[in-house]
Order: sequence, then structure tokens, then C-alpha cells
Amino acid sequence: MNIHPVLVEVLRGGAVESFHRGSLAIVDAAGAVHTAVGDIDRPVFPRSAVKVLQALPLVASGAAERLGLTDEELSLACASHGGEEVHTRTAAAMLAKAGVDASALECGAHWPYFDGTAKAMAARGERPGALHNNCSGKHSGFVCLGCLMADGRDVAGYLRGYVQADHPVMREVTAALQAATGWDLARTARGIDGCSIPTYAIPLRHLAHAFARVATGTGLSEGHARAAVRLRSAVARAPQMVAGTGRFDTRVMQHFGERVFCKGGAEGMYCAALPGLGLGVAIKMDDGNNGRASEVVLATLLERLLPLDEADAGFIQALSHVRLHNWNGIEVGALRGVWPDIG
Repeated sequence: MNIHPVLVEVLRGGAVESFHRGSLAIVDAAGAVHTAVGDIDRPVFPRSAVKVLQALPLVASGAAERLGLTDEELSLACASHGGEEVHTRTAAAMLAKAGVDASALECGAHWPYFDGTAKAMAARGERPGALHNNCSGKHSGFVCLGCLMADGRDVAGYLRGYVQADHPVMREVTAALQAATGWDLARTARGIDGCSIPTYAIPLRHLAHAFARVATGTGLSEGHARAAVRLRSAVARAPQMVAGTGRFDTRVMQHFGERVFCKGGAEGMYCAALPGLGLGVAIKMDDGNNGRASEVVLATLLERLLPLDEADAGFIQALSHVRLHNWNGIEVGALRGVWPDIG
């Protein structure tokens, strides 16, 4: 692999203390490359950045409509949430509509990402469950899809093992991911994601193309195109659900609404759909860094690509040039997005 360009600098005392390298692709709905930085044809694991693609069958199948899923619930189906009470309550409500409870979830349990909730639980002597898993909304969406696919069979029995690649629910989810990206998932590397479902290696070029399709509907089946519109709308109306208090995705979509759909994934992944521009974005940081790197890169891209008024510019600049403070609250440096020389 060629050495990728520096996309984020870490500053201290006015000097560059360290930096983060990465690659990115910006592609339109026809598949034409708007911008390519680094190797955009090397397959990478997108992890949670593709949750909106994995949620397409939930809506396209009619399961979301049949169960009466709300904007909040559909947004949570696309989420890597912080485990706040509003998130766990919403996931539980989705499961109840499918006729099951949290015991149906196969995502595993971890402490909430949101520090306030984790500390409050610990103070009460509580332990985390599957609903606190950041992927419980996505998995609740899988369960709702499985409720429809069970077609009169015992839902709990039908759902057992839904995280396995050969389960009918996961085959439907994988088919949607392949259709959106145009990448042959049967011939690429397959791993296991943190929440136990399969994760497939896909080039940034194809991931960005998929998100351009989500932005426009072009190149998607009629059902998936309608699903993309519904999911983008739901997330724009309920951005608190897709991440949580103070987190990047929620903050960006609270500010920009339907102008931006963005979703991070583990190991320095980010994808975004920009409907007004008809573009999709895919980012991969070489060192797998998220908060100090991929978020800053996406903010830098939005700063360059979107038409911005004064309020927009002030908001996004605070995310593309992040001030760093020590434990005494003294400003000690900054993270700065760097737009590489791409000729």
C-alpha cells in the first residue's frame, strides 16, 4: 500500500506534534469520481458506517410500515448510539412491536458510551444488557425485519442465529449492501463485526458510490430508493437517536438536517450522503482513529463542499479545527484538518 497523505495534524505550541494519514473518495450517483485521495480501490471494512445500507430492507420489505416504526425508531436502526435512556427505551419499544424482548438480541452487551448513563448505572449497582449495546437499534431493526420474514412461524425461533451469514435475515441485509455498493461480497474478505454480524471488505470508491445512491436514489431498486428517503428523513428528524448527546453525527445532523447524512464506523471509517450535491463520501484513516481523525476529516470535507452561511461556517469550523484543552482547562493545541494536494 502506498503511503497515504496527511489528513489531520495535531498541533502543540504552534508546531505539528503528530498527524494522521488516510484515504477518501467522493463519488457521484453515476459512479464518477469527484475526488480521490490515496488508494480508493483497496477493500476496507466499513464497520458501522454502513448501517443505513443495512437498514434498507427493514423499510423496503414493508416491515417498518407494518409495525408502525417511528422516526426515532428508524433513526435508531441506523445508529451507533450512546446507550442513553432514550436509546434503550426506543430499542425496547421496537422489540415489543415485533412481539419479543431484549432476549432476542444477539449483539452482546457493553457499558453505555454515554458517561453519565454508565456512571448512574454503576452507582445503582446495575449491569449493562444488550439494549445498552451501541448496535441494539440496528439489531432491533433486524428483529423487526425477521418478524415479517417469519410469516406466521414462531418469531423467536425463526430469529435464532440471525447474526449468522447464512440466516435469511442476514442474507437479505447482505444483498442490500451488495446492491448498493455494486461490490461482489461473495468474493471479498469477510470478518465478524463487534456486534457479531458479518462485515465485508469494500473499496472506498464503492462505498462512496453507495452513499451517493442513498443521497439521490439513482441506481437503487425502487424499494431501496424509497427506503433511503425514509431513513434519511427519519434521521434528520431524530438525530439524537443516531449517536447521542454531544457526539459528532448527532451534532452535524442537528445542524444541517437533511443536507447531510453521516455515519462513523470503528477503525477510522466514515461515510456520508450529501443529497443537495448528489455526492457520497467514504473515508478511512490508516491508524483507525475516529474522534481525533476521521471526524475532523469529514468536517473539513463538509467545509469545502457545502454551501455555507455564516452560522454554518462557524459551526463546521469548530469541528474541522478542534481546540484541545488539558485537565486545567488550558488550551494546549488543536486538531486541524488538512486538505491534501491532489493535483
